Amino acid sequence: MTVTPKISLRGVSKAFGPKEVLRGVDLDIARGESVVVIGGSGTGKSVLIKSILGIIEADADAGTIAIDGVDVTQMRGSERDAVNKQFGMLFQGAALFDSLTVWENVGFGLLARDRSLSRRAAREQAIETLGKVGLAADVADLVPSELSGGMQKRVGLARAIAGQPQIVFFDEPTTGLDPIMADVINDLIVATVKHQGLTALSITHDMASARKIGDRIAMLYEGKLIWVGPAQDVDNSGNAFVDQFVNGRAEGPIKMQVRR
Repeated sequence: MTVTPKISLRGVSKAFGPKEVLRGVDLDIARGESVVVIGGSGTGKSVLIKSILGIIEADADAGTIAIDGVDVTQMRGSERDAVNKQFGMLFQGAALFDSLTVWENVGFGLLARDRSLSRRAAREQAIETLGKVGLAADVADLVPSELSGGMQKRVGLARAIAGQPQIVFFDEPTTGLDPIMADVINDLIVATVKHQGLTALSITHDMASARKIGDRIAMLYEGKLIWVGPAQDVDNSGNAFVDQFVNGRAEGPIKMQVRR
């Protein structure tokens, strides 16, 4: 019996004027699977996630993006909103609202989606979710500026899962963290995704993070996925582009554009 992927991309393309950012991306992500897309800056990783989220519209007549087998590329309005309720997002740098308390950040989506939900009930749900990412109730009334970078990431993760999404996206989840705290966040992401049975799509250039949080790794280069395989195989991919990237070597087929 054929199992429908949770996320399925076929021929997804996106150009901004003459610049082609995505050039026919094909990728299936199974329910409960964690896939990490790696690649250098400007290779289209963020555009890929934004296209799935509907923040950016993929080029018309240039592929499909399906969630549970349903093409969402042409959905608008309430139909698209219903799909987006399945999604959670941990933004790069956590992207917390500076003027809101921790619990208000976590409960922001809850209150926005359910107008009948009281602030007291939203606060209780937010505190419960904070506990799932290892934060005590006493941080609920703090503001983001009173938190360390690692704590801000935890709050961002709590906000991402507060609405009980089926799919969660991670945008450079360890950016700005020291190696030890980055590993703590990686462990937390793995535990959260597995415990809640989430489907996860992450983008990163941090190979330590990619190896730990991904079941599979895919490399995006010049708008195309040039290698997709199990995370444990990324160091022996047999692909010169992947090998250069994961080892951080200046010499190789990937040529960096440097202005002089």
